[in-house]
Amino acid sequence: MKRLIPVVILLLAACGSPPPRLSGPALKPAANPSAVIAAELAFARLAQDKGQWTAFRATAAPDAEMFVPQRVRAQDWLRGRADPPVSVKWQPHRVWSSCDGSLAVTTGAWQRPGATGAFTTVWARQADGSYRWVLDHGQPLAAALPAPDMIEAKVADCAGRVAQVPATGADTGQVIARDNTLIVGSTVAPDGARVVTVRLWTGTAHETVLEDRVSAEAAR
Repeated sequence: MKRLIPVVILLLAACGSPPPRLSGPALKPAANPSAVIAAELAFARLAQDKGQWTAFRATAAPDAEMFVPQRVRAQDWLRGRADPPVSVKWQPHRVWSSCDGSLAVTTGAWQRPGATGAFTTVWARQADGSYRWVLDHGQPLAAALPAPDMIEAKVADCAGRVAQVPATGADTGQVIARDNTLIVGSTVAPDGARVVTVRLWTGTAHETVLEDRVSAEAAR
């Protein structure tokens, strides 16, 4: 995953499927892609300054999930885990946000000695207005992703609303914005292969803006 290590490709947190929608006290609806980018950049800096797993623990929501390669609760898997000698590096290239700002997704590139890849992180706005990650996923690539001139940001259309997309698959989870304008689905096969899909509301339908497919071999 993004933060990939030699034996495990990191990515996402909590056993079983996450709640179908974000819960907790409602905040004033407001998309803020810049705040999400800032959270991702701070996450990356913390990994370099304090250690890879230390950064993951510090920035994850209590119910965050990751794949190792099966779905696990991140805080349980990370508890007491020693930081690797060299932390993975990563840079966000793009962000998608729900109309109300309750959920956002960042994607970009990661690097560690001898390997490179892509990552996707799902961020949920907390009761204090800050963002914590609830799903972190990545995959190795044969060639490094080209860095964009600037980070691209896109906010879901605020017109209309539709019901959540039903989940399917042997091991499936969904994270859905409070206003239903951003939906992230993830499915894990018994062999560890997985699919992570991001859908953004266009005003008339949910458009698939990202679909990551990771083979069982790449997931190990």
